[in-house]
Amino acid sequence: MNDKLFVLGIDYGTDSVRSILVNAGNGKEVSSAIFDYPRWKKYMYCNPSRNQFRQHPLDYIEGLEYTVNKVVSESGVNKHHIKGIGIDTTGSTPIAVDRDGLPLSLTPQFEDNPNAMFILWKDHTAIKEAEEINQVSKNWGGIDYTKYEGGVYSSEWFWAKIIHTIREDQDIYQHAFSWVEHCDWIPALITGITDPLKIKRSRCAAGHKAMWHSNWEGLPEEKFLEKLDPKLKGLRERLYKDTFTSDIPVGNLNSEWAERLGLHTDVRVAVGTFDAHSGALGGEVKEFTLSKVMGTSTCDMIVAPMDKYGDKLVNGICGQVDGSIIPGMLGLEAGQSAFGDIYAWFKNLIMWPVDHLPEINNEIGKQEFETIRNSLEKNLIGYLSKEAAKIPIGESEIIALDWMNGRRTPFANQSLKGAITGLNLGSGAPRIFKALVEATCFGSKKIVERFIEEGIEIKKVIALGGVAKKSEFVMQVMADVLNMPIKVANSEQTPALGSAMLAATASGIYNTTHEAQNAMGNGFGKEYTPIPENVPVYQRLYEQYNRMGELIENE
Repeated sequence: MNDKLFVLGIDYGTDSVRSILVNAGNGKEVSSAIFDYPRWKKYMYCNPSRNQFRQHPLDYIEGLEYTVNKVVSESGVNKHHIKGIGIDTTGSTPIAVDRDGLPLSLTPQFEDNPNAMFILWKDHTAIKEAEEINQVSKNWGGIDYTKYEGGVYSSEWFWAKIIHTIREDQDIYQHAFSWVEHCDWIPALITGITDPLKIKRSRCAAGHKAMWHSNWEGLPEEKFLEKLDPKLKGLRERLYKDTFTSDIPVGNLNSEWAERLGLHTDVRVAVGTFDAHSGALGGEVKEFTLSKVMGTSTCDMIVAPMDKYGDKLVNGICGQVDGSIIPGMLGLEAGQSAFGDIYAWFKNLIMWPVDHLPEINNEIGKQEFETIRNSLEKNLIGYLSKEAAKIPIGESEIIALDWMNGRRTPFANQSLKGAITGLNLGSGAPRIFKALVEATCFGSKKIVERFIEEGIEIKKVIALGGVAKKSEFVMQVMADVLNMPIKVANSEQTPALGSAMLAATASGIYNTTHEAQNAMGNGFGKEYTPIPENVPVYQRLYEQYNRMGELIENE
């Protein structure tokens, strides 16, 4: 009877939210909708030169209402056959909330204050605070709370962002009762359980980003937090002790949100998770499979048995958490702070004179300009890829570093910068683009090597996300650089599909996420295999990449 039941998977990405309605019996997508965040699109509350990236909760709320109503109405499915909702978001993306759990940016006093917004995962304004956390953790005389976070805390994560914000903004410090991750706030909002002391907090978010661990019964102790900053005094007790895996229900939709979403109050809402982790689940990750979610950044994940690896410390990654990807298994996370974002940066660099064409040539008509610009923006990366593929590997001797937004793995360091070397007067756009693609793939190889060096086996590699689905050029370079075959998941929306699997489990349609995966998985399509003659050439270039990285980092 499961093929007569349906679940919703809601995936909050960096630029937009996507919702899909899925047949719980076979994983078939019935309908889908996407909503671009309007305030984010205008870069409101952001300052890229400072690596400040903030998002307004109204973007999330409006996107939720629009996409869910659209998929439900267009599907023709009886709303009473929709049994669950699973939600994933970017992370760490926390926000300051009042005593009722209302984000401060939804109050008149803070409605335009960037520090009251959700602090997006790629916001790196807290580099200094992250370094302080690392120093104190290693030297304060107690537990090193970073040891399950790969040994290095990042400015992308929960505590660094909180400390930076409350130091910078006294009003936020005084009015923030607690802090909530995006993936925890949406389920709380739509179930009506918004009291910060009662919100069911995600094991994924807490373990990977907030130094939560069962070995010390929750978050780092008060004495340690006060040593980081006296302003943290008392916050621990206003946060949480317990966490939950995302196969657990938060509760049911409350009456207000059931009406706003065109659903009913019998719908169960799963504990939230991070987009990459639900993507791994939706991509049918298995034991010792490297699951690469390839989008604006990458998240590289492996699951391993708890009984064998639960107490093994893996240095240099982004954390290891019991149940963060698949409940009952150890989830290990690594990644790159920029991947597709690097290609987008290069596209924007080339597009700069086009964007300013009306100022350069005021005779061009508005419609003609829009036609030219839209065509270029749509096709530029594809054309660059086509031309770059024609260039023999290593011919130009251009080497790039993929640290345009810092380095996430191995050993997080968000203060690092990207670089391009080996340029000459013949270094045209396709050659530079080819070097940038190679750099992102070299960064991926560093992650693979880190896992293997730390004793974590990699049996196979699967790829998910927009880059994996759209760019044959990038995927072939990746296979050649890693010298490993890579399978690409069939689903166009693996994070949303993974969230739908969690919804199906939390609502009782399946007993475990393993059952949900087996029933709802969409399988794999294209497989990329290494081209033998390319492998040694890329190994030589990879060694040059490593040498340049060492030089840049040491200087």
